[in-house]
Amino acid sequence: MAIVADHTLDTCGLFCPEPVMLLHNKIRDISSGDVLEIVATDPATTRDIPKFCTFLGHELLSQEEGAGNYRYFVKKA
Repeated sequence: MAIVADHTLDTCGLFCPEPVMLLHNKIRDISSGDVLEIVATDPATTRDIPKFCTFLGHELLSQEEGAGNYRYFVKKA
């Protein structure tokens, strides 16, 4: 079953810590229960985004990697 995102955040071309900083700002602006899709090219996001979700209580619904791109679906707590 495909996950449908309510919002998208494109962080392609940015490197740590910028993707997580933008994620922090974006997740603050969306409603609880909304799903945010994050697209990134920084391999550090494979570590940073799951830790961000764990630390702040958001649900990481999916984490995918392919062709140098990383895609995450996060449900806001």
